[in-house]
Amino acid sequence: MFIHLGGEKIIRASELIAIFDLSIEKSSKISKSFVQHAQKERNVEVIGEEECKSLVVTKTKVYYSPISSTTLKKRANVLLTGDLEIFSNQRSR
Repeated sequence: MFIHLGGEKIIRASELIAIFDLSIEKSSKISKSFVQHAQKERNVEVIGEEECKSLVVTKTKVYYSPISSTTLKKRANVLLTGDLEIFSNQRSR
């Protein structure tokens, strides 16, 4: 399964580690340090040209996404809980 992060960026759900609201960068020294380290390693990607609203951490990269963390978490939850299959089955009836 895949999760759309905004723009033309799609990742495998299996690669997802965490989704954070962008405000975590300002409120947590640990997260700020984590992002700075990822930037030094060139493992950071800004998606699109819109204002970034969330931080998505995968096994290999950190993404700044223009989609809210709430929306991204809902998308991931649908994939993890199997609600997508239920929804698909209901539409085909």
